[in-house]
Amino acid sequence: MKTTALVIHLLLFFITCHQGNAQEEFKLWEDGKKPFYKDNDLKEYEKEVWGTKAVGNITEPTLTIYKAEGQNTGKAVVIIPGGGYELVAMYHEGYELAELLSKNGITAAVLKYRIPNPKSSNEPHLVPLTDGRKALKMMHEKAEAYGINTDEIGVIGFSAGGHLAAVLGLWVSEEQNENPDFTGLIYGVTNLSEGNKNWLESNLYHRKLTEEEIAKNTLLNLVNEDTPQAFLVHAIDDDSCSLEETTLYMQKLVEHQVLVEAHIFPKGGHGFGIGRASDGTNQWVTLFVNWVKNSRF
Repeated sequence: MKTTALVIHLLLFFITCHQGNAQEEFKLWEDGKKPFYKDNDLKEYEKEVWGTKAVGNITEPTLTIYKAEGQNTGKAVVIIPGGGYELVAMYHEGYELAELLSKNGITAAVLKYRIPNPKSSNEPHLVPLTDGRKALKMMHEKAEAYGINTDEIGVIGFSAGGHLAAVLGLWVSEEQNENPDFTGLIYGVTNLSEGNKNWLESNLYHRKLTEEEIAKNTLLNLVNEDTPQAFLVHAIDDDSCSLEETTLYMQKLVEHQVLVEAHIFPKGGHGFGIGRASDGTNQWVTLFVNWVKNSRF
């Protein structure tokens, strides 16, 4: 009997420990009232692409929070994977980074945002932005439970997710808890080149941009002294997202005396996620952790 009781006790101990360190997934719109949503028959799916798994047809957004382990820094990051606004690369640009950040005392939350699709939204271009703002608001609401400082909650995005992270920092919301305190752009999109304009019209807006929208999407012109501090990463040989996306944004931040740290790798291409030892791109995560821990936002 004593042996049985001991086994049960140990099982409960390990289960409790596991639950304490496990991530928690929350529906972003828990009341079921998703803004700009319309009924549809889309089915969410996963597919192998870019050497990893990505998720498509997302209509039910979630936020998966990884609690800070060890010494909690009190800082938190909402992670926004890329995917061209067609898919969301949840794994190598999401969950894998969240695990590393949480192990370094940073609360990390992976955003599975809705794909901007006319089949599921009457205003598809507003869907990712609205989900991003809701994720930041949710992190503020859960700050006490996770030991988060409410003035040290940022966003980090990859590629199209980097575009969304930049927009969250530059299109300032009237609700303060919907604005990031810092941003990380990993091979992010910041420049409204002709190619990027076509991409936004095809994948985000699903129509031609108006003159007002062109001005609003010329992100480099929106940078000012109140723009959040930024951490930037890019590879010179990125043939999908030009290096200028990072260097031009860095230049604008410097012009307005906004603190910025940038790391340019000679090789790495596009979509390297948390990076590879073979080309040195895996160094950026440690650099980002140090930046977050040592910066004052």
